[in-house]
Amino acid sequence: MPRQPRPEDKFSFGLWTVGWVGVDPFGVATRPALDPWVYAEKLAELGAWGVSFHDNDVYGFGLDDAEREKACRRFKEATDAAGIVVEMVTTNTFSHPVFKDGGLTANDRAVRRFGLRKILRAVDLAAEMGAETFVMWGGREGSEYDGSKNLYAALERYKEGLDTVAGYIKSQGYGLRIGLEPKPNEPRGDIFLPTVGHALALIAELEHGDIVGLNPEVGHEQMAGLNYTHALAQALFSGKLFHIDLNGQRGLKYDQDLVFGHGDLASAFFTVDLLENGFPGSPDAPRYSGPKHFDYKPSRTEYLDGVWDSARACMDMYLLLAEKAAAFRADPRVAEAVATSGLAELAVPTMGPGETVADLLAGTEADNAFDPDEAGRRNCGFVRLNQLAMEHLIG
Repeated sequence: MPRQPRPEDKFSFGLWTVGWVGVDPFGVATRPALDPWVYAEKLAELGAWGVSFHDNDVYGFGLDDAEREKACRRFKEATDAAGIVVEMVTTNTFSHPVFKDGGLTANDRAVRRFGLRKILRAVDLAAEMGAETFVMWGGREGSEYDGSKNLYAALERYKEGLDTVAGYIKSQGYGLRIGLEPKPNEPRGDIFLPTVGHALALIAELEHGDIVGLNPEVGHEQMAGLNYTHALAQALFSGKLFHIDLNGQRGLKYDQDLVFGHGDLASAFFTVDLLENGFPGSPDAPRYSGPKHFDYKPSRTEYLDGVWDSARACMDMYLLLAEKAAAFRADPRVAEAVATSGLAELAVPTMGPGETVADLLAGTEADNAFDPDEAGRRNCGFVRLNQLAMEHLIG
């Protein structure tokens, strides 16, 4: 029995998710496209709280201002009538051939100027729609051949572009925050800012980096063999987790965009555990309170009924895992296993209050009595702790 989502769950979907018609490099569409407002209305019926979109999800590339305004007004009227929030807006600088070498880092300066104007217009649209986040995925910012790019200059142009957009947001008083979305490859052979760590490093160099953070995606981290839960933790630690993209991925391959939880289920469990329960032993650590945004694609094998089934499945999987994570944390056996693991001690500073390096080198009585061989024989109990998590997950 599917669980009923609540507004406080903040479940959100991109128009490009339910709106994907099944086109891939090997085949044409397997289902028809609906008007954008129809997708928004249907998502609201399913219990979604929010919706997001690229500019060209609502209006076609190259439409004049009047036609763009007409389409956006109709979409906003539909979302307001359905009671669904437009929580994030982004821009498409990857589909049209003009962006084949990037929007902000193309070798062609005229393309970069065109791309930057398109992004700034989408920022205006995000503000008009009442969004809080403006996601920037640089899918075409990259290369296939190392000799085709001055990589230093490319990073300079990326920095210039981001600072221009962030500075514009501030100058207009929009209150938007930018969420960078890392991805290692696809569609480019190598995409700039391939991981959360790379993006954090560039953010640190920005003039307006205070309003630039991250939008990590499950599949984008896992297709590089990385741990999504660790990525979320790193972003939270840095105060930069502005938005998240949830989906499913099975290992090192193309970006699958499966239903959330239909890939690495154990990873999905611990992702939900972190989002719902925070860091064990660190009650004052930052918590994520933003949208749970699903960036998935309904399987190409499904027709329209399957689109809605898959959207419902994303929300239901999250709620199922949240229930199991709550039961896991409430289990007295888990509390005992946590104590055995010494997990709580990790939150205790290694250096004592007021302790100097000289004090550390001199050692306390306990330090001098420490036996590394005995410590090496300690059973950490991590397998037991993880087995309890798996019992809750599959039981």
